[in-house]
Amino acid sequence: MTRTLHRLAMLLAVLAALAPAAARAQTTKVGGITPVESLTSQEREMLALATDFAKRSTDTLEKWLATKEVTPERLFSFLYYPVANTDPPKFSTDYDKLSDRDVLAIEEAILSRSPTIIYTVMVDRNGYLPTHNQRYSQPLTGNLASDLVNNRTKRIFNDKTGLAAAQNVAPFLIQNYQRDTGETMADISIPLYVQGKHWGAIRIGYRRVETAAR
Repeated sequence: MTRTLHRLAMLLAVLAALAPAAARAQTTKVGGITPVESLTSQEREMLALATDFAKRSTDTLEKWLATKEVTPERLFSFLYYPVANTDPPKFSTDYDKLSDRDVLAIEEAILSRSPTIIYTVMVDRNGYLPTHNQRYSQPLTGNLASDLVNNRTKRIFNDKTGLAAAQNVAPFLIQNYQRDTGETMADISIPLYVQGKHWGAIRIGYRRVETAAR
């Protein structure tokens, strides 16, 4: 009995020692609270890419409004039209074809900037993703397991991480993200403002390669 209690005490001590490190690994980093100087070099690199991505995305959405390809009412209506026979459900909107035409090229350009990047996407404030990267927009096959991985476009990502990214209004947000495919990665997001109104966010998912600031 004494030996069992001793082993239990040792196990609890080990878990207690590991807990702070695990907590640090899971900490959400929020711009305005977390100084940029405290970010790792990889996080600073991703923040620079995300900032460029956000600016180019905002410019694109405002160009649609300026050229009257979509009205502010339509862009901010957050209306979603179900796409038949899709699981998980997919939706079209009044602007998703414009996004396929204009935003995809921006996403792919950012994606190509680092081999650690897994995805680069633009979402509205409800987590709707009109245009995913080419690698995740493969033709639907009817095989649910395959399509979950290879066709992730035009879905509403309203999981905890997805909504936090979409609705955050701080300068940036870095979270740990476990995808519904089982992968775990970091997710950095920056809010998008269109004509001064919060519309959504850009998100970059990437594999961490370091844990300490430099």
